[in-house]
Amino acid sequence: MIYIIDHQDSFTWNVVHQFRKFDKVHCSNYFDINYKILNNSSTIVLSPGPGAPKDYPQTSKIYKNFKGKKKIIGICLGYQQILYNENGRIIQQKNIYHGFQSKVKVTNKSKIFKKNKTFKVGRYHSLKLYEPFYSDYLNITMRCSNTNIPMAFEDTKNKIFGFQFHPESFLTENGDFIIKKILSN
Repeated sequence: MIYIIDHQDSFTWNVVHQFRKFDKVHCSNYFDINYKILNNSSTIVLSPGPGAPKDYPQTSKIYKNFKGKKKIIGICLGYQQILYNENGRIIQQKNIYHGFQSKVKVTNKSKIFKKNKTFKVGRYHSLKLYEPFYSDYLNITMRCSNTNIPMAFEDTKNKIFGFQFHPESFLTENGDFIIKKILSN
């Protein structure tokens, strides 16, 4: 079962519908976590949302508690939340990408997707990961073809994955394929 934490974002139910194609899903508001169901889930999804990772201390606690114990997937704010908890700096980017389609390219660090494969993805964010960023297990696995901004990461040791873009967006081609690959790993 997949537990989705809703950070009060209008995209969350699109995320729910996408993940329901692959498994049973329970979704709850960030302020109303059902820990019994969360504990029984196999996967935790940290949804998109407004604001910055520091605005969601409960999600940070959940991430730290379940890291290495359950598969964790972060989308947009959820992606930033994971990086923030791995000592990444999340900063305002020069350009704001809301409802913007970009090409992303898979790096040679990916163990799931074919190196140099490109995807068209939907972006809805004004924050980004500041680089350089160093981690023993977490690798940047997709970058924007235009700006080189990190757009995805994998930590296959701890089964933690994240996307700065929205796989559930109509602007993302092959979004279901991307999620299916992550869930089957």
